[in-house]
Amino acid sequence: MATHVINVERREDEGKGASRRLRREGKVPAIVYGGDLKPVNIQLDHEPLWLAQQNEWFYSSILDLSLNGDVQKVLLRDLQRHPYKQQILHLDFQRVSENEVLRAAVPLHFVNAEKSPAGKTGGVVIMHELTEVTVACLPKDLPEAIEVDLADLAVGAVVHLSALKLPAGVEIPELKLGADHDVAVVVAKHARGEEEPAAEGEEKK
Repeated sequence: MATHVINVERREDEGKGASRRLRREGKVPAIVYGGDLKPVNIQLDHEPLWLAQQNEWFYSSILDLSLNGDVQKVLLRDLQRHPYKQQILHLDFQRVSENEVLRAAVPLHFVNAEKSPAGKTGGVVIMHELTEVTVACLPKDLPEAIEVDLADLAVGAVVHLSALKLPAGVEIPELKLGADHDVAVVVAKHARGEEEPAAEGEEKK
């Protein structure tokens, strides 16, 4: 598993006024909580943070928060952006324990759709019903993404949650809730436009 280090500083001042001052100085207020330690107010430099948050791993990987060399492993739990400016307003990080199972949303990467029977058939649309899935695992087993190989996808086929190939030590809690929760991940079906001309012809009669 790749290591992603995020440098932070302790933040002493609290309140909306202090947060506004930080943002004017190019800093982002944040908090880290969870585990056996008390919540700690921290701050990050906006520019490297802005670059980091453009990567998929920032949202689904274990991050190493480094405070003057003191590293805590965390997951991003919330990120607030300005409604129209390219600005991050606040972040929440949750500490993780290497011995405790965690839940996290992991992105799905779809591959080989163009090689599949469905992908080679004209007028067929391959729809991604889900783009991420919540998994449960130990921090060391958390994947940055789960690959969905669609090479054998046939026209009319549906790939369900239970068909995903998960790494060792990873499970999908949703599947324990019953068959109704084994939802569709991918659907290959004819586009509606292929059927519309016939319907219109019938209306004209």
